[in-house]
Amino acid sequence: MNNKFRVFLKGIFDVSPLMIPVVPFGLIFGVLSIDIGFSPIETMGMSLIVFGGASQIILLQLFSGGASSLVIISSVGAVNSRHLLYGAVVSEHLSDLKLIWKIVISYFLVDQAFARSNEYFKKNKDTNKYFHLFGGGITCWVIWQTTTFLGIVLGAFIPEKLGLSFAVPLTFLALLVNDFRKLINVIVIIISGLVATFGFNYVPYKAYVIVAGVIALFTAAILTKLVKTNE
Repeated sequence: MNNKFRVFLKGIFDVSPLMIPVVPFGLIFGVLSIDIGFSPIETMGMSLIVFGGASQIILLQLFSGGASSLVIISSVGAVNSRHLLYGAVVSEHLSDLKLIWKIVISYFLVDQAFARSNEYFKKNKDTNKYFHLFGGGITCWVIWQTTTFLGIVLGAFIPEKLGLSFAVPLTFLALLVNDFRKLINVIVIIISGLVATFGFNYVPYKAYVIVAGVIALFTAAILTKLVKTNE
């Protein structure tokens, strides 16, 4: 078997188990997007261009809440800024690639693919190791686009009167479950939640989301530093 293809398949197999919980989120996104008022083409286009589950669902929530374009763009940009860190981490392993390959792979550098490929890169010095990230990234892409499409199909048959907007906060609550295992995370979640709740009525242009996010980041950084200092 060709070495590149073998590494490519390895990437697919390594990331596949992580895609199981992604399926319901893709379906929810597709259904909610149609329910809120986006067309099937707009919904599919968003998944193709943005290709970021959390940021796309945040976009839906802010849009349905009447947030301004500036707040929506800023919030989505803030959520997706973690990809800058991902790129910096894997850059040393991709430095010899041609620019076109770097551009292609950067598009597929999502959470699950990064997590698995970063582990693979540390253990393997193969010159074709970037195919692992390529394989994992394409797997994530196919699953997300497919579940978005299925969500669109389902959304077309769900009556508007059901009001599925409640599924957005429930989705994020599900994402937070694992974070409740650490005290620091619990403190950060509570503080950001209180700030967002207070800011909902007093911060203009729906910018309370950004304010709460910034305060959460600073709180997490300060608490983490205090813990390390006391160790």
